Amino acid sequence: MDFLILDLRCSMTLANFLRFVGAAALAAATSALPVHASTPADGPDALDLHLRERPAGVLPVVAVVGDGEVVLSDFVVPYGVLAQSHAAKVVAVNVAEGPLRAGDVTVLPDMTAADFDRVYPQGADIVIVPATVDKHDAELAWLRAQRAHGAALVSICDGVTLLAEIGALDGRRATGHWASRPGRLGHFPQVTWLENTRYVADGDVASSAGVSASLPISLALVQHLAGAQATADTAARLGVDGWSARHDSRVFHVTLADKRVHVFNMALKRNQVVALRVHDGDDEVALALHAEAWSRTMRNDVRIVAEGSGPVTLRGGLRVQPEAAAASKKPDIELTLAQQAPAGSALGSDLDAIARRYNTGTARLAALGMEYPWGDLAPARHAAR
Repeated sequence: MDFLILDLRCSMTLANFLRFVGAAALAAATSALPVHASTPADGPDALDLHLRERPAGVLPVVAVVGDGEVVLSDFVVPYGVLAQSHAAKVVAVNVAEGPLRAGDVTVLPDMTAADFDRVYPQGADIVIVPATVDKHDAELAWLRAQRAHGAALVSICDGVTLLAEIGALDGRRATGHWASRPGRLGHFPQVTWLENTRYVADGDVASSAGVSASLPISLALVQHLAGAQATADTAARLGVDGWSARHDSRVFHVTLADKRVHVFNMALKRNQVVALRVHDGDDEVALALHAEAWSRTMRNDVRIVAEGSGPVTLRGGLRVQPEAAAASKKPDIELTLAQQAPAGSALGSDLDAIARRYNTGTARLAALGMEYPWGDLAPARHAAR
């Protein structure tokens, strides 16, 4: 098994999902499978997600769920986009008690799953499922119960494996992180696994490609719930030009040079600290994307800091627990969220900065992990060849 591939996937905590399959067995399983469909790069952008009926004028309830630990952007980006759009009542749910660890950010959930069940006995209208930790039996049970209530399920990145595990994708089309495709083909042959699309809906389930697809699928969901104008207004606030499903996942692959950079960076053992300063009212979508990009270098620990020691409430209502700036270790890089690029250009801006500070190879590794078209992974580069 190539551990660089595991590191690049949207959740390294999901590594055990592939690790128990030997490389030879995985190759044999995937070579014996039929070639599954690809969505063309100029495919449709609408997210035609089937939802249960609800009373007129009542906002849908959207639960964004984790079980102790989730991938940062997979959780925070959909929460922030939907909450800021006012297209839904959005609830941050932790199956477990206590805070939710989302990468380098400590999220203070709105409710536990048990609390949610008491407040919303009819269940959610939509449950958003980020990539999460390997041991997730309680989350799977909760997802089954929500599905039995009639909830639509939307996975981000390799949260799709949870949907597949409960049978929600049997006979349906879905997608996930480019690097997990061999494992998904081998373990879930009953699913039609698409390439070359940022998101796809099939009935009452939808799924997205790797980490960076969390933003376009969230805006597509706003469009489905609230219409074009609400989506355009939300996109403008976030600095997003478009939310197309167009994507070329085939450009993402690991080279020998990537492996060399990976070995070198891992040997450094994250020897630098990036401090990202946040204030009440800051954009949680931008926070997630900036923190995600810097943490993907494999050279940095990212710390969220604030003036005080209490929670910070972000623009869409998500609460996070930062470190007190005065008590935090002196960082190597200091960033103030409000002074950074808006969400729509955060990843490109950060990857450029990472390339300047370290090297292009480190930025490329981060782009591979987030499935973001930067540098030689950008479509324009390949079209020019």
